Amino acid sequence: MSNTGNKSAPGYLRLGVNIDHVATIRNARGNDHPDPTRAAKLAEEAGADGITAHLREDRRHIRDADIARLKDEIGLPLNLEMAATPEMLAIALRHKPHACCIVPERREEVTTEGGLDAAGLHNHLKPIVDRLGDAGIRVSLFINAEKRQLEAARSLGAPVVELHTGAYCDAAMERQSAKRDAELARLAAAAREGTALGLEVHAGHGLTFDTVGPVASLPELAELNIGHFLVGEAIFVGLGESIRLMRAAMDAARRASEAPAASDKASR
Repeated sequence: MSNTGNKSAPGYLRLGVNIDHVATIRNARGNDHPDPTRAAKLAEEAGADGITAHLREDRRHIRDADIARLKDEIGLPLNLEMAATPEMLAIALRHKPHACCIVPERREEVTTEGGLDAAGLHNHLKPIVDRLGDAGIRVSLFINAEKRQLEAARSLGAPVVELHTGAYCDAAMERQSAKRDAELARLAAAAREGTALGLEVHAGHGLTFDTVGPVASLPELAELNIGHFLVGEAIFVGLGESIRLMRAAMDAARRASEAPAASDKASR
């Protein structure tokens, strides 16, 4: 029997919905509409398993007040994406979200351009990871699909990693099939290696209806985080429907990936 659709079953793939770009639209006019907290509540109704929000240093989308409201008003776990800075650490310790995902951040970038160099920044990251963990906050590191970074995450004591799927999605969008397949293979290998190291492995960045299936099929992944595409698709079908369609695509991919294994087991 497939585990899809049953949130408590082993193998269920969680969906974290990133609401940053609801805030981007709001900030374009400088007022309070559309409301990211309302979007989070709609996401919960549509089947999301968690809410992700990135409080950037320049506050280009999510604001401090949004984090306070999200923590107080939503029923889903809140995953705060943050740079590894004293300011963001203080905010995280004050609000105590369910999880914090430490990401690289450059003010001139349009969106996060790659994974965190957890290996190169070990000494800078270690006290931040420790303080978050001591506060009962689950720490995740947003990294590229590289063994060196996975090993660094384990050394730092972070229980979770999120693999950057941007290169895979870019290659798929540009119809570069060889590069797409190579990037997917890298993600698959990293998911296996991370699991073998005792890490919980998530993935995200740039995923769409067209690209989510092969990633969702990777059995070691526990969660996908998706935002920009869902908010963009909401213009055409509504936010709830875009999330429901993504949830269905993820479930279908997991169900298809489980079928050969179940068939092999039955034939023995």
